[in-house]
Amino acid sequence: MIDLDHNATTPLDARVRAAMIELLGDPLLDGNPSSVHGRGRRARAVVEDARRAVARAAGCEPLGVTFTSGGTEADALALLGSCRALQAAGRPSALMHTVIEHPAVLGAGERLLSEGIGRVHLPVDEQGRLSPEALTEALARHPEVGVVSIATANHELGNRYAIAELAAAARSVRADLVIHTDAVQALGKVPVDFAAWDVDLMSVSSHKIYGPKGVGALLHRPHHGAEALSTLWIGGSQERGRRVGTEAVPAIHGFGVAAGLVHAELGQRMEHIQGLRARLLAGVQALEGVTVHGDDRPGANLGNTVLMSIEGCLGELMLINLDLEGIYVSTGSACNSGKFAASKVLVALGRPPAVAGSALRLSLGKGNTSADVEAVLERLPPLIERVRAASKDALGAAG
Repeated sequence: MIDLDHNATTPLDARVRAAMIELLGDPLLDGNPSSVHGRGRRARAVVEDARRAVARAAGCEPLGVTFTSGGTEADALALLGSCRALQAAGRPSALMHTVIEHPAVLGAGERLLSEGIGRVHLPVDEQGRLSPEALTEALARHPEVGVVSIATANHELGNRYAIAELAAAARSVRADLVIHTDAVQALGKVPVDFAAWDVDLMSVSSHKIYGPKGVGALLHRPHHGAEALSTLWIGGSQERGRRVGTEAVPAIHGFGVAAGLVHAELGQRMEHIQGLRARLLAGVQALEGVTVHGDDRPGANLGNTVLMSIEGCLGELMLINLDLEGIYVSTGSACNSGKFAASKVLVALGRPPAVAGSALRLSLGKGNTSADVEAVLERLPPLIERVRAASKDALGAAG
């Protein structure tokens, strides 16, 4: 098995698994973190240790970490919560984001529209790049905008965005804007620094950094009070009132351990994965009829992602045939309920249906090896030839 779908999820690190199993086997840690007795206090200590680890990995203060069920909820809390709070305060409350954001952000925009809160799309170029000039021009045209959301890295293209530069550009137009970045794809792959980037809100997720699924966090400034976010749920006062409900202590513990490993090992991981990607990229670019998408300037890519279209091949047939060979890839975002679909990002960028429908996303992780890359490059040419023939037959039958 060769896993080239790490942007969808990452395998649980063995050290994280061991730490979670140890905690799950200790009855002294099986308390409610809100309880004042010893078992509750010990559970609270586990949560706070994890909070510090996540804060250290992402460059924020521990008081600025609010645990959620994942990146999607963190995005929803950031965007729905901020826009609703701004609207209630009588301030500009529309949301501005690009058309190539993750479905969690796009969905938040749709929900806000249904509530009568505005949404504005930011223009990007044909490779999905966003310039500070385009951002400032868009903000100058739309004074109704109160929240700007720009991903740290695109989930399909692998593009990285200069968030510090973009945040500064946005604040040059209006200093009181709320700026959010979805860093779910970035944390664990490239350096992330909440404080240095001067953003207000940042979403991160455990399962993208070799931690457990079902837990993430919204990062915010320590003084960003609960009143600045309309909460999504009704209940207790957990997470300082921002995210109610008893904390999932074992999952949060695993997230903290995974975040600690990111802090300790990021440079080593980046060097290893970027070397593998360079070989993978050179190999696929040498194949006939392959087009690679995205911003591949130095430092402008996550260093693990290759989004490519293969002329004459249906993406879903390529995915199935690669799966039968034990090679796991995707045709785009995994947040589409397991459905085969053309790359939504390429569709949004205006690529023809044949190009978007033939796209495959290959995303490397820390467990991949040079042998994995060479095996994939060896198997691709005959697979492409076979799938081209099958795609021609399928398209002919459909026509």
